[in-house]
Amino acid sequence: MNTAALTAQPVASPHAHGGNSVTRTMFRVQMALVPATLYGFWLFGWPAFFLWLLTILSCLGFEALSLKMMGVTRIKATLFDGSALLTGWLLAMTLPPWAPWWVAVVGGFIAIVIGKQVFGGVGQNVFNPAMVARVALLVSFPVPLTMWVSPLPLTSLAAPDFIDGLRIFLTSLPQPDAMASASLLGYTKTELSRGIDLLHSLAGDHAPVLSWIGARSGSFGESASLLILGGGLYLIGVGIISWHTPAAVLAGLAIPAAIGHSVDPTHYLSVSAHLLSGAAMLGAFFIATDYVTSPNTVSGQIVFGLGIGLMTWVIRTYGGYPEGMAFAVLLMNALTPVIDRFIKPRVLGRDRKGKPLDIPETKEA
Repeated sequence: MNTAALTAQPVASPHAHGGNSVTRTMFRVQMALVPATLYGFWLFGWPAFFLWLLTILSCLGFEALSLKMMGVTRIKATLFDGSALLTGWLLAMTLPPWAPWWVAVVGGFIAIVIGKQVFGGVGQNVFNPAMVARVALLVSFPVPLTMWVSPLPLTSLAAPDFIDGLRIFLTSLPQPDAMASASLLGYTKTELSRGIDLLHSLAGDHAPVLSWIGARSGSFGESASLLILGGGLYLIGVGIISWHTPAAVLAGLAIPAAIGHSVDPTHYLSVSAHLLSGAAMLGAFFIATDYVTSPNTVSGQIVFGLGIGLMTWVIRTYGGYPEGMAFAVLLMNALTPVIDRFIKPRVLGRDRKGKPLDIPETKEA
């Protein structure tokens, strides 16, 4: 045995800090969500604002309570890293805009306590906390989680004012029939189950319209897909995320949708309907790109994204739920360790098979 190797002074790894931080990353992601969020407030009014606010406050409250119970002393510093705030923000974007107050509270508890702190806190969770809460709420409380309303901009006379919006949010009153509306994905799935094909169901007077500006019923963030796309491109531009995962998610969703729609347009929705509906854009740019729950390598991220897109299309097309993004993200989160095991980054100084590289300086020596 070479005893010199055991007694030699260890050499630090060739790592360099890029100067970024959790707080700075979270802040930039939140800035990217601002345009879509403001548009959602204008489109769905005060009830949507109260839902967004209470969801965030619930996440911050349960984060502080969890840290207190675990004996953590740096509670204020942890809260200000922005991770719990972002979890609540993303969860609110996936909820029906007029969901009752208790949905925000229960969702905040599930996301922070069960989806995050049970695993050890930020950086330790296996699944995306916001998607854990979204799926748990949908499975446990399907009625309030599928109650959609038609857009009623704040500037319209019929829009609820501050007091009416607060009353709607706190009292959980049934939505007026004139306000209730189905999302495009939910409507088409229901009509197909009744034996009415897409050509006839989407041509009806009451069929949801696929609006490119988002003026249609859906979740709080669904109606601003193009603004979410703009926020995602901003994150790519400033280097917070790379383009690989979002492109793979959208390709995994668009390719089977294009094939299916070209083969049988009476039973398969178009590419634009899939990309602009549900949480497709939000999932591609803000959920699937989560550093903690996605693969480490570029190749792994592409596999991960394609899997999310494909499973989302499969669930939407053949599953029992009209939307499948949250389920697909959680399933691929579970496969992330497997992807990282088979698609590993190249070790510095070695090729993909682990053999030392033929370095020119070595030849000269």
